[in-house]
Amino acid sequence: MDEIDSRLLATLQREADITAQDLGDRLGLSASQAARRKARLEADGFITGYSARLAPPRLGLTVQAFVQVQMAAHSPETAQGFLRLIGTLPEIVACWTLTGEADYLLRVWCADLPALNALIHHRLLPHPAVARVQSQIVMDQPKADAGLPV
Repeated sequence: MDEIDSRLLATLQREADITAQDLGDRLGLSASQAARRKARLEADGFITGYSARLAPPRLGLTVQAFVQVQMAAHSPETAQGFLRLIGTLPEIVACWTLTGEADYLLRVWCADLPALNALIHHRLLPHPAVARVQSQIVMDQPKADAGLPV
């Protein structure tokens, strides 16, 4: 990967829908050279997909929260059962396993506080693998989700 590849990746993180012509213009390449580099970076696994960033409020999603989950047991079976549950919940948009007191960190988008309450009290806490849940509601996001440093 060279400096042009780094610039190409940085550009795609900001504008995934850029045309090959515009990408080439920004990189000082022809459209076909830019397209070939992009295809190579895709094939080599540097680019794993493309997506659109949606506006949560326009979709009726006004509450973003981070939910920490502490497991009651740590067997592979209970972990798989919990992961199957969160896979069925569209409000959970990301999940990480952690070191420390919490076992999982969930990023959640809900319509409102009652919806967040229902998610926690009616879906997460009743699961037999869950011992404890702690949530933090996002008040503001001064820095939007950003691309990786390339």
